[in-house]
Amino acid sequence: MKPRIHPVSRPVVFRDRAAGVTFLTRSTADAGDRVRGEDGTTYPVIDVETSSASHPFYTGGRQVLDTAGRVERFHRRYGDGAKPGD
Repeated sequence: MKPRIHPVSRPVVFRDRAAGVTFLTRSTADAGDRVRGEDGTTYPVIDVETSSASHPFYTGGRQVLDTAGRVERFHRRYGDGAKPGD
């Protein structure tokens, strides 16, 4: 690799705010906040909203659809002329 053209890769902790899980990995991202690791070393910490620990695709959870609300909204918008079963 050519010197001085690649960003510096360093250990960084990514913290999932939804699940409360932390991941120690390497990244070029840097953050002002620091956290002390299990080995006593301080690492930059980056808070993320979703990771594999909290995303429904990886956890097996499913999104709950509000079908009753959708049906009511349909009837309000288009009237009762389009009733189910007709």
